[in-house]
Amino acid sequence: MTGAGPAATVAESLRAGLDEHRSVLGSLDPLLPTLEGLATRICEAFTANGRVYTFGNGGSAADAQHLAAELIGRYQRNRRALPAASLAVDPSVVTCIANDYGYDEVFARQVEGLARPGDVVIGFTTSGQSASVVAGLAAGRSAGATTVLFSAGDGGAAAEQADIALLVPSSTTARVQEVHLLLLHLLSEAVDRWAAAETPVAGEEGGVAP
Repeated sequence: MTGAGPAATVAESLRAGLDEHRSVLGSLDPLLPTLEGLATRICEAFTANGRVYTFGNGGSAADAQHLAAELIGRYQRNRRALPAASLAVDPSVVTCIANDYGYDEVFARQVEGLARPGDVVIGFTTSGQSASVVAGLAAGRSAGATTVLFSAGDGGAAAEQADIALLVPSSTTARVQEVHLLLLHLLSEAVDRWAAAETPVAGEEGGVAP
């Protein structure tokens, strides 16, 4: 019988996490119109030769990198490469800016140098309070770009700098990041479908229908 208690506790914890995940997923329908609007805005930016820049810290940096990869690579269809970049992935740039200006400026400094009117600047922060993400979005707004926030709750200070906000109704970091992944995949599907219809690319199988 030794260990039965801890085993049951682990099982209960796993079940609670899964149940919480399902509950959050069941509350996402109100976000779909905002997500659709974001997809439209990104497609408009690409049509006008604009670019998408993404950033975040920790797990949110991984999500930002993931979205940029889906755009510049592909999601499910052969189509043209879409100009997107994550600003969290170059250690020389990030550590240079952090060393010379402070970590809070690691994204803002890059946005200042890269973003132009018509671009889309996307920040990920589960708390909405990451100073580097808030500053990055503010820099995007100053540059004339559309600013987008993936966060939770009320979006915190970052929401004040966002033109479009996708806010997950949860206060659990893990659940928020799980939903951010789902949302960026849904967004990638919408943009991927548009890009494949816009510029069909002949692939190994003769091209992919939109």
